[in-house]
Amino acid sequence: MIRAIPAFQDNYIWIIESEVNASAIVVDPGDAEPVIASLKQRQLNLAAILITHHHQDHTGGIQRLVDFAAHHQKNDVIVTGPAHESILGVTHQVREGDLVKIAMTPYQFTVLEVPGHTRGHIAYVAETTDDSDLLTPAVFCGDTLFAAGCGRLFEGSAEQMFSSLRKLTALPPNTKIYCTHEYTLANLRFATAALPDNRAIRDRFEAVQAQRAKGQITLPSVMEIELETNPFLLCQTAEEFRLLRRRKDEFRG
Repeated sequence: MIRAIPAFQDNYIWIIESEVNASAIVVDPGDAEPVIASLKQRQLNLAAILITHHHQDHTGGIQRLVDFAAHHQKNDVIVTGPAHESILGVTHQVREGDLVKIAMTPYQFTVLEVPGHTRGHIAYVAETTDDSDLLTPAVFCGDTLFAAGCGRLFEGSAEQMFSSLRKLTALPPNTKIYCTHEYTLANLRFATAALPDNRAIRDRFEAVQAQRAKGQITLPSVMEIELETNPFLLCQTAEEFRLLRRRKDEFRG
């Protein structure tokens, strides 16, 4: 089971639960308190924390969660993070192609390097080692790929982000996309302005408007939907992507 824990204004902290031994894996915990509350409520032991990049709204809860596990669960927690970024609390730095295996759970994750939003940003492609299909196929991509959008270029270049997005779109079309912000409606508002003749985008915009009006989460997305309705994935060149990203940065619609 994969659940979203809301945090801050629009973040989601993903928690992956294993029924094998009532353990949990947490992705990008910017805030520890809602995670601890969820662990207690569902009687789960924290086994690992997966970090995609160094921004505080993705890392701020690491130490508190590690301390909680040490004092209340009497166990150490594996904390993985990008090899090309220095993040306090990370115990295992990982890079492209590394396989992260979480002991005592049926889950493992292949690391993809997807720079652009930050210099060392990574994503985790989830796999299962048993017959469970709860995760497969899925990718936890932080702030690189969003539903109908992509991350800002804070540290990397347009060329890097374009290449990173191409790497993600090479995943199977039924891959579920677990990004970390509820930006879908705003992204689609821009997408309809940028590509007003795209019917698929307009239809998705209307559907997401209805979802958000009911307070529903719009994630995870699915790669095949993104390939049809995400304007950044429709770009054919890095230069086209760079110009579109600039338009999005300046968009006030």
